[in-house]
Amino acid sequence: MSIDQATVRRVAQLARITLAEGEVEHLRGELNAILSFVAELDGVDVAGVEPMTSVLPMQLRRRPDAVTDGGIAAAVVANAAASEDNLFAVPKVIE
Repeated sequence: MSIDQATVRRVAQLARITLAEGEVEHLRGELNAILSFVAELDGVDVAGVEPMTSVLPMQLRRRPDAVTDGGIAAAVVANAAASEDNLFAVPKVIE
C-alpha cells in the first residue's frame, strides 16, 4: 500500500494539521515507511504466542462490575460553589 499526496493532505485535514506544500512529500515518505513496517509485522508468525499486557508477568486487579455512587458524594460537592442534598446547585437557565 502506498500513500499519495492527496491522501497525505486528506489525513492532515482530518487531523486539523496545516501542512506547507514542501512538507507533503516528506510526510508521504514517512507514512509509506510506517505502512511498510506494519506490513512487515503482518508477516510475523505469532501462532501460539499468548497476548500479554506487560513484559512482566502480572495479574490485573479486578473489582466487581457494579454501579455505585462511590459513597463520597459529600466530598465530590465539597468544592462546589453551591450544593444542596449532595447535588450541584446551578442557576436556573430556562425561564
